[in-house]
Amino acid sequence: MPPTFPRHRKKFTYHPFWQSDKPYLHDGQISDFRFRLLGYLMSFLAGAINAGGFFAVNNYTSHVSGALSHAADQIHAGMWTGALTTMAGVVAFILGAAHANWIILWTKRQRFRSGYGLSMWFEAVYLLLFGLFGIALSRGFSVFHPTLLLLCFIMGMHNTVMTVLSGSVIRSTHMTGTVTDLGIELSKVLYYSRSNNPRLPNVKVNRPKMKLLIGMLLGFVGGGIIGTWGYTNISYHFTLPVAAILFLLGAGSVGYDVRIRLKWLLVRKLREHRKRANNKP
Repeated sequence: MPPTFPRHRKKFTYHPFWQSDKPYLHDGQISDFRFRLLGYLMSFLAGAINAGGFFAVNNYTSHVSGALSHAADQIHAGMWTGALTTMAGVVAFILGAAHANWIILWTKRQRFRSGYGLSMWFEAVYLLLFGLFGIALSRGFSVFHPTLLLLCFIMGMHNTVMTVLSGSVIRSTHMTGTVTDLGIELSKVLYYSRSNNPRLPNVKVNRPKMKLLIGMLLGFVGGGIIGTWGYTNISYHFTLPVAAILFLLGAGSVGYDVRIRLKWLLVRKLREHRKRANNKP
């Protein structure tokens, strides 16, 4: 006979989609519409942040493959300063990815459910810091302005959230992998479009994944258009709405942990108060 659990345990086992420790993609199958919506939004934000990188340093900070190729060209030409700067951006991207995943691992160890949301909050804070640096620089203040490294760091964080959450299936900042996966699924559609082609074992067209990939591509392009418009018209102040969206995306899971911890703290205080009251003569 299966074990039974108290009824009050149910409200602690349910949690919204990005609070879960388990990825929502299983063998590439999309299992939750909210997860697909999160993928679209994260790709949209990645396109907007990437546009900010081009606005600030005349370079796209998410294109690591291009950065490495550019560094190789500069090393061959003996342009060591440019090569070191480019490689520093790649290192910053790696450190950002490590930072985001460290937050997720730390929250799991602390039994929090807000690892992904908390990582979004940290990213939003760094994005606001980038905006402050840019505003100070545009007004003529002498301030340390590590724009390129900071944006690469932010993009590394942004990509890590969806990568870990999806079990390394989705990368919200790197559209090269997205286009490659879309091409693989498209090849299956074209193969099975001919009636005389036999059905292959374990080879199926993943239409939900195709919709997700197409939506992410459109989201990234749309984010780039909106980001270009925003940075062109309102400059670094455009970081405010982008950071606000990240805060909103993480608010549900972070707020859940805060409410649970406050509830536990209140219960502990009440128990201690009752214990002291019972021990009084």
